Amino acid sequence: MLELENGEQVRYFVRTYPADAHLFDANAVLSPDSALNTAKLVTRYLSEGRVEDASLLSNSPKARYARLRESFVGWKEDDYRRAYGRYFDAQNRIVAEIAIEGHRLLIWHLKDTDYLAAFFLMDIEGRLLMDDVPNATRANLRRVLQAYRDGKVK
Repeated sequence: MLELENGEQVRYFVRTYPADAHLFDANAVLSPDSALNTAKLVTRYLSEGRVEDASLLSNSPKARYARLRESFVGWKEDDYRRAYGRYFDAQNRIVAEIAIEGHRLLIWHLKDTDYLAAFFLMDIEGRLLMDDVPNATRANLRRVLQAYRDGKVK
């Protein structure tokens, strides 16, 4: 439970993973049936410059595609690999998966920048897709993420 400054409480569940859970196995067949698998797929697609494939794993694929295309103007193949391939580096790890109802927050620690990257996901008919639509639950997950980043939750 996260206690907010205004006295409100955010209740959530935490799932942890082994240190090597984030590693990518090229032979593994992944589907968006878990937060970790979806995050691995999105990250793999982005590391390969497959923006459209990554966008299709969103609950708002057209908006996700437009934002990614705009963000990556001028990027070359090596830029994608450098930015997103590093997620699979052995030095990184999944800090936690936070769940509130059908929503998930996957927190991925990137050691080279000492940064907690976040993947917001939502269960839609048994598939966990990137949650690109603002909503109250996602706002609460963002509060939990900020508490992790501020060191208030470990």
